[in-house]
Amino acid sequence: MLAGLFLAAGLVFSAMLGTTAWVKIKNSQFITVKGSARKNIESDLAVWRGSFVVESETLLAAQHKIQANRAVVEKFLGGADVTNFSFAPINIEEIRAMQKNADGWSQSRTTGYRLSQQVRVESTDVARLDHLDSTPLVEQGLLFTTEPPQFIYTSVGEMKIEMLAEATKNARARAEQIATNGGGGIAQLHDADMGIFQITPLHSKDTSGEGMNDTGSRQKTITAVVTATFLLK
Repeated sequence: MLAGLFLAAGLVFSAMLGTTAWVKIKNSQFITVKGSARKNIESDLAVWRGSFVVESETLLAAQHKIQANRAVVEKFLGGADVTNFSFAPINIEEIRAMQKNADGWSQSRTTGYRLSQQVRVESTDVARLDHLDSTPLVEQGLLFTTEPPQFIYTSVGEMKIEMLAEATKNARARAEQIATNGGGGIAQLHDADMGIFQITPLHSKDTSGEGMNDTGSRQKTITAVVTATFLLK
């Protein structure tokens, strides 16, 4: 009976060793690495925005002023060889102030109107919009302000596909180097997970967990990361 117990224990121990060995072999059949690809790109579309404001005691007078300002802006853009622009609807705001009535009570009354309008320019002539200076409008008496231009790369979708392929090649090269140093080799790709794309200003090292999409610089760097798992030979 004692011999039987030893035999049974031996069989269990052998089974455990066999299972452990199988798990180790199974786990060693794959290698997971990260691959990356970087490419510098040049923005091919620029968006420029500006806005102008007028004030007057009556709405009609304010509308006349905003229309006159709009004509000046149109002339300015035409003189700068900019043709693809559009105006947003006019925004109307009442100017109110506290005043005392005949009974001495203070109450809010409309004292005038403030009208504003935004102009948007879109062009593939990136350099022209990058250097578009609105100072002449201010010199003509317009309350004109501008936003920093936005620089966009319109072929990001196609570029992402190309970058994923390059990142996967990079991952395979890293896996092959690791496997070769360990005396093995790489077979086919088992699976791959696409990481987050980063579109950053040129030479920038900034990253974001949600991905970056820089629109403030003309020259950018696009980075793709892939986590790939390969079958070992």
